[in-house]
Amino acid sequence: MTTPARPTLRVGVVGAGRVGAVLGAALRAAGHDVVAASAVSDASRDRAELLLPGVPLRAVPEVVAAADLVLLAVPDDALSDLVAGLAATGTWVPGQMAVHTSGRHGLAPFAPAAAQQVLPLAIHPAMTFTGTSVDLARLPECCFGITTPEPLRPVAEALVVEIGGEPVWVPEAARGRYHAALAHGSNHLVTLVAQAMEVLTSAGIEPADRVLRPLLQASLDNALASGDAARTGPVARGDAGTVAAHLHELADLAPDLPAAYTALARATAQRASRDGRLRADLARDVLTTLDQERP
Repeated sequence: MTTPARPTLRVGVVGAGRVGAVLGAALRAAGHDVVAASAVSDASRDRAELLLPGVPLRAVPEVVAAADLVLLAVPDDALSDLVAGLAATGTWVPGQMAVHTSGRHGLAPFAPAAAQQVLPLAIHPAMTFTGTSVDLARLPECCFGITTPEPLRPVAEALVVEIGGEPVWVPEAARGRYHAALAHGSNHLVTLVAQAMEVLTSAGIEPADRVLRPLLQASLDNALASGDAARTGPVARGDAGTVAAHLHELADLAPDLPAAYTALARATAQRASRDGRLRADLARDVLTTLDQERP
């Protein structure tokens, strides 16, 4: 008995940015036909040429009209207006799938296209993208937050599995909190690491990335495995004197540095006190020090 061939979809990529170009390339590698893409900036056009060679660049309405599956990889704040504009001009094709990659949004942005019988899918990669072929190698380890009408859930899951990812169901009501968690963890981690490298460099310690990499990698692995139980350092020990010394060292650097240290030290002390790993009197000492040394 032979297995029926999987249907090949004609894919249109609206927005050949870091995410759109990579996911378009992944769908192409999975056997689908990327028929057109839109790219506004020079960087997007270069990215499309690199990751989607041979795919014609077209205006957005032409991309939509040519596709069975339209991949909308545009900024969160532009998504609703884009869907509504395409609905107002009658561009959507009844029965075609529309996939957006926004983490923040679920199905609400697709409401204007409902009358045109568009099949809506929210599929968000829980990954930070460089917009290069490096990202393609990361997709097999990537979870994708999916939100769809229940009948379309198997379709979204199949698309994610085809490109090597792992589908994770995100209810519509949880979409905002889901995205806040990912942005807080990923985006603020970049700021934190960049700040730590800046402080080391200001002290003449090079290479800063080499010094930090083993420590940060171990901290990340431990935190993912054990949560708050992985907490170490002067705040976790209630060492208020060391905290004060740190703030003194940071005082003459860029103002975001002591401000971030203070905010994160306060959050660390509060969490450590709440879960009982830091005695209440030691937590008070740390918090008082932070208030006295406020940048």
